[in-house]
Amino acid sequence: MSTAPAAEAARRRTFAIISHPDAGKTTLTENILLAGGAIRAAGAVRARGENRRTRSDWMKIERERGISVSASVMTFDHDGKMFNLLDTPGHEDFSEDTYRTLTAADAAIMVLDAAKGIEPQTLKLFEVCRLRDIPIITFINKMDREAQDPIELLDEIASKLALDPAPLYWPAGSGGRFKGMLDMREGIFIPYAKRTGGSGDDEGHPEPVAFDGNSINQFLEDAEKAELEEQAELVGGGYPTFEVQSFLEGHMTPVFFGSALRHFGVKELLAGIGAYAPSPKAMKAEKNGEATSVEPGDKEVSGFVFKVQANMDPNHRDRIAMLRLTSGRFTRGMKLKAQNTGKAMSVNAPIMFFASDRELAEDAFAGDVIGIPNHGVLRVGDSLSESGTLRFAGLPNFAPEILRRVRVKDPLKAKHLKKALEGLAEEGVTQLFRPMIGSDFIVGAVGQLQFEVMADRLSNEYQLDVIFENSPFAEARWLVGERAAVEDFVDKHKSAMGQDIDEAPVFLGKSAWEIGYVADKYPKVRFERTKERA
Repeated sequence: MSTAPAAEAARRRTFAIISHPDAGKTTLTENILLAGGAIRAAGAVRARGENRRTRSDWMKIERERGISVSASVMTFDHDGKMFNLLDTPGHEDFSEDTYRTLTAADAAIMVLDAAKGIEPQTLKLFEVCRLRDIPIITFINKMDREAQDPIELLDEIASKLALDPAPLYWPAGSGGRFKGMLDMREGIFIPYAKRTGGSGDDEGHPEPVAFDGNSINQFLEDAEKAELEEQAELVGGGYPTFEVQSFLEGHMTPVFFGSALRHFGVKELLAGIGAYAPSPKAMKAEKNGEATSVEPGDKEVSGFVFKVQANMDPNHRDRIAMLRLTSGRFTRGMKLKAQNTGKAMSVNAPIMFFASDRELAEDAFAGDVIGIPNHGVLRVGDSLSESGTLRFAGLPNFAPEILRRVRVKDPLKAKHLKKALEGLAEEGVTQLFRPMIGSDFIVGAVGQLQFEVMADRLSNEYQLDVIFENSPFAEARWLVGERAAVEDFVDKHKSAMGQDIDEAPVFLGKSAWEIGYVADKYPKVRFERTKERA
C-alpha cells in the first residue's frame, strides 16, 4: 500500500459525533467501533459490571453518570480506510470542548432521537458545524421505540437547519411495529429482528432480501409492504436525490435510520461515512505572517493541538496533547517546532488512541490524531510543523457563564491547588482567572456540571479537597485595544481586574449591565467575549 502523504490522506475519514444528551451518541459510538471490527462487545452506557463499561467513556465520573464529559478519540482501520472517530461531550456544559473537537473533524454525524427530533443542544452544535463548513450526515436513532412520523422529522431538518434532507433508507414502522428499512437506491429490504428472551446480546438481524422478491413475505405483510412502497415513492418524489457535491458543500444531509442499541442500521451508516464523508482537505494557515494554504499531500509535516488531556493514566500523571495532522508523513522520533516558541521537540512516544487505551504510532498522515506526551510544553491552539513557521487559526476561548471562587480546605496545599488549576485550565476544562488584588483563584465555566467534574478530578487526580464559593463577579471580558488605553483602564480598575492563564488582562464585572456601562465610558477599549488561544 502506498505511503505517499496524499494517497494516505485520501483514505482517512475523520469525523465527530454530535447530539443532544440522551439521543444515543455514546451507544452509537460503541456500535460503530463494533461494526468496524475495532471492539468485540459494545458496552451499554448504563450497563453493570466492568466488562460492560463503554470503551469511549473512560473518566470515573462518566462511567458513574452514564454521560460523556470529555472528548475522546478512537482510530480504527476498516474496509481499506482509516477512520478517526472523535467522540464529543453531549452535555451543553461542555460545549467548548465540543467546539474545539469539531475544529479537528472533516465531517459530523448528527444523531437525532426519533421521538424528539431536533433538540436545543443539537441546534447549537449544528451552528458550530455550519461556521466551520463541516458536512453533516444524519442518523435518526431509536426507531425500535415509538417515533415521530419520519416525514415530519425530515421537514424539521429542512426548516430548522435549512438543510436538504436526502433519505437513503426508509423505515417500515417504528416501536413495536418496526420491521426494518428499505434501501431506496438498491431496492433491498433490511429486516429488523426484535430481541427475544432475557438480557443477552442480540443474535443479529436477518440478511437483506430483494423488496420485490418472494422472500419479503416472511418479514412484511401485504398491507405493510404496500404502505412502505407508497411512502418510499412519496419520499422519493418529494425530497431531492442525494448528491455528494451538495453534501460536501453543506447544503444537503444524507439521512440514515436505525437503532444503535440494537445494532441496527449502524453497518449502513459506517458504509455511508466511508463512501461520502470527505478525506482531509487543504487548511488555511499563515507562513511567516503571510496567508497560505496547507495541502494534505504537502511534504512538510504540520498540525495543530485541539485538546490537552491530563491524567488519562492516573498511575503516570501523564499529559497528552492531541495533535490533528494537516500535512505530510509523520514518523516516530521526528522533531517538530511550535510556532509560538520556535522550540523543537522530539516526538519519541507518539500515541494512537483507542479511548483511554493507546499504542505507539510509528507513522501517521493528514487526518490522523496523535497524542504527544509532554509536561506543560504544548497547549490548546498551538501549531506544530517541521519548520516552525506555520500557524493555523487559533481555537477560541469563550467568556464563561458562571464564575466561582475556589479554595482548598487544607491551606498547606495552596501551592498544589495553583498547579492543579493551571493544568485543568490548560486542558480547557475550565477557565482560570487570578484577580490582581487578593489571593483567591476564580474559575469560570459554562455550566454547573463543569464544577462537579472539576471537583471530582481535583479529588481523584490531585488529592485536593476544594470548596467552590460564590464570586463577587458574574461576568468576564478580555480587554483589547491600544496598549496605552488598556493600561490606563487597568490602572483605574485594579479591584475588578484579573489575568487569565496567558496573563492577558480580563475585566471581571458584577453584571452584564456594569460591563455595558464601563464599555461606554472607555470607547478605546474593547470588551471581548472570545479570545483566540494560540
